[in-house]
Amino acid sequence: MNTVGAPNGDVPAGPAPEFGPSEQLLELLVFLFLIVPSMILSLFVYGHEKATFGLVAWATIARDLALVALIAFFVWRNGEPVARIGWTLGSGWREIVLGAAMFVPFLYVVQFIERVFTAWGLSTPLHPPAFLTPRGAPDVALAVALVVVVALAEETIFRGYLLLRLRAITRGVFWAVVLSAAIFSTGHGYEGSAGMATVGVVGIIFAVIYMWRKSLVAPMVMHFLLDFIGIVIVRHR
Repeated sequence: MNTVGAPNGDVPAGPAPEFGPSEQLLELLVFLFLIVPSMILSLFVYGHEKATFGLVAWATIARDLALVALIAFFVWRNGEPVARIGWTLGSGWREIVLGAAMFVPFLYVVQFIERVFTAWGLSTPLHPPAFLTPRGAPDVALAVALVVVVALAEETIFRGYLLLRLRAITRGVFWAVVLSAAIFSTGHGYEGSAGMATVGVVGIIFAVIYMWRKSLVAPMVMHFLLDFIGIVIVRHR
């Protein structure tokens, strides 16, 4: 598979798609219609007393896999190379090592940013939500599967696909990055306003790394490590 580098360090390029801006906009609107309402409703559903870790984990895994399957169908239907959305393993091990190496400074930056948002008066939950707290060996095993699927799927959804389509529609990288990060943060309302703002910054950082590396591998590794520490290690204690 050949990956053609994008000019000016932009997102991964490839052969120009055979569908025009109006078709891209329609496709994007259909995709957003599927994902945004469910992300907003999750703010209420996750807060329900019956929203257990197992229920939320399986629902999240099913939703993310279904959305990735839809993206794969769009890419196949449009005749686009999968490298166009960052699915490339040309330098897989190098990207994995790079993602792991960048994670420690990235984690310190994220923690500092969240403290700044909290100091500005943005809210944070007093206790970790029960639906993201695995209890017992089966929940821990499910949590590991969850963070793997979420890292692979959400980077494909928010950095690979959305960034690609928004860039084509807005004809610019800046708004594509900001909008994709804003949509990404919408699904994290249970973390409070400080958490949502921090997740938005995380989305921007992942987008910058994606555009720099022209691959989703490093952001996927960083996303996995962030969720693994936050869900499997910290909240399981």
